[in-house]
Amino acid sequence: MSSRPIGIGFGSLADLARLREARRRRASSFDRSGGNADFWRFEAGQRRRLLEVEGAGCVRHLWITIECPERFCLRSIVLRMWWDQATTPCVEVPVGDFFGMGFGMTKCFASLPLQMSPQDGKAFNCYFAMPFANGAIIEIDNETASWANVYFYVDYEELDRLEDVLGRFHAQWRRENPTQGWGDGMDLIREIWKAPNLEGRGNYVILEAQGRGHYVGCNLNIDQFEPQKNPWYGEGDDMIFIDGDQMPTLHGTGTEDYFGMAWCPTQEFHGPYHGLTHYPGEKWFRRNSMYRFHIEDPVHFQNSIRVTIEHGHANCLANDYSSTAYWYQTEPHATPPKLPSKEDRRPRE
Repeated sequence: MSSRPIGIGFGSLADLARLREARRRRASSFDRSGGNADFWRFEAGQRRRLLEVEGAGCVRHLWITIECPERFCLRSIVLRMWWDQATTPCVEVPVGDFFGMGFGMTKCFASLPLQMSPQDGKAFNCYFAMPFANGAIIEIDNETASWANVYFYVDYEELDRLEDVLGRFHAQWRRENPTQGWGDGMDLIREIWKAPNLEGRGNYVILEAQGRGHYVGCNLNIDQFEPQKNPWYGEGDDMIFIDGDQMPTLHGTGTEDYFGMAWCPTQEFHGPYHGLTHYPGEKWFRRNSMYRFHIEDPVHFQNSIRVTIEHGHANCLANDYSSTAYWYQTEPHATPPKLPSKEDRRPRE
């Protein structure tokens, strides 16, 4: 019997020398005729499985690029994943949002787990480890009214068995359009900023999950569409409730603070763990996209977690919020919220 580790590696440079019992495999869209038509054609309304395998393994890299004539197609095309014969999707996210940016946009940026790469951010890469013990399915669903050509790699490891301690990867998309604000016409300093919201009532919900696991981050997209009322979208505290706590287990100090920034940022930035991938100019008017990954500081939960953030101090602002949350947990997972229709996912014009 080999004494070499069977489980997945840790992924760091220091761990690359560790020999493991794993076999590299790939599913891709290469032209089976030997030509150069290296894509899968998805007709309007068509769904196909990019990966369907049995047994144990771990997806280590996902690369996708999409050609589609429809505007906002990256909000209409949905990425879904199932592990270990789950009855509902472990991942169900519009494809553009899954890879880190909302509004159906693409733009070059690089974080540790997710990147949009040249040309113009149209090459999508994901390095989140996605282990499975009893089968995996990855699917694309083209909900546009047009065709889509999908080029892809799914690089995965085939294993004899999976370590028991590994959680399963999950991702969930949400939107509130608009959030319910109350601060119109009120004095910012004397009235709005003095209003209390210690228990998170009315916060925007990024994630709700049940089971044991850890939250590893999100991207958040804020369409600030009424600048005459709400010139700055921030000041909303992040509040995370763990294992049924009625008051926030973790209470932050403001929207840009949670995303690793400060002082009403107007400079785009992208680092391994946090970034502002899109700033619209004109003092935050319209589309703002940002991310925060808890790679070095995952948020652990034993029974449940609820990740929220205020939309303005004490939820005073009405804006269009959407987000993708990423986490690992034991199965079975709770029934996820129903993904809104493609019309209800469409960005504001």
